[in-house]
Amino acid sequence: MRRTILLLLVTLVLVPVVSYFADAPLTALQRETLGVLLRIYVAGALLTFGVAELTRNCSQVDKLWSLMPPVYAWVMADAAGHTPRALLMAALVTAWGLRLTYNFGRRGGYSWRFWSGEEDYRWEVLRRNPILARPWVWRLFNLGFISFYQLGLVLLFTLPMLLVVDASGALGVADGVLAAAMLAFLVIETVADQQQWDFQREKHRRLQAGEPLTGRYAEGFVHDGLWAIVRHPNYMAEQAQWLVFYGFSVAATGRWVNWSLCGALLLVLLFQGSADFSEGISAGKYPGYRRYLARVPRYLPWPRPRV
Repeated sequence: MRRTILLLLVTLVLVPVVSYFADAPLTALQRETLGVLLRIYVAGALLTFGVAELTRNCSQVDKLWSLMPPVYAWVMADAAGHTPRALLMAALVTAWGLRLTYNFGRRGGYSWRFWSGEEDYRWEVLRRNPILARPWVWRLFNLGFISFYQLGLVLLFTLPMLLVVDASGALGVADGVLAAAMLAFLVIETVADQQQWDFQREKHRRLQAGEPLTGRYAEGFVHDGLWAIVRHPNYMAEQAQWLVFYGFSVAATGRWVNWSLCGALLLVLLFQGSADFSEGISAGKYPGYRRYLARVPRYLPWPRPRV
């Protein structure tokens, strides 16, 4: 656990800094815009930390996860002078944010008392970890990883748009292909989340009514539809969207590899750890989950032997 936390914090600092200095320098307008974005980020991270400490609900960061990228995107679109590419990118990020906000909200994540709402079950599991159980250690974890790391990552994976702020050039075929791909992955994620929502809602209805879990509900977890192709179709589509989003910076600059790729790569790293953690919990909760792990690939659909 210590090693994982240290790795994540180091990568959040080192990867962007090294990538930044290894690439072409930012223009004056890009630096000015980045300064605005950083001030919004620090304010958001401090707010989530303070509210989480006061309420003992660490899902404050989850509430901002879907809201901050559209804010960043429209700040950059404004700095770019609302060019067609900037408007297209901001619209795509807004569509992404609306979907995720709706999905989080219907699970009880939001309340008119903004500091309340349902907390992600994984935070409580982590609180019981012997390393994090001491109050001062958990407080540092909340500040460093939950608040600053996660919201820092949210900023980083939107930063391919920063390279569009001062870039010339009209929309091209590449932009259309990228937009279509991002929308396709958005649809996949929406369908996957809806399938999981429908499954869990019916499962809990049966449990509350004292009905037996039979048929597709017998295993206790969703394993059909898109979930029969890969174990985390929603995670797969989420990562793919931001990797595609990076492509707009390539279209704008002509540089296939630039420093803004680090956000999407760090997001992939975070999802690896998140999937490992979630699957460990599910494997201990559902007897058939290990068979599911052996039968269905995690992200990329390829044939596996039947178990």
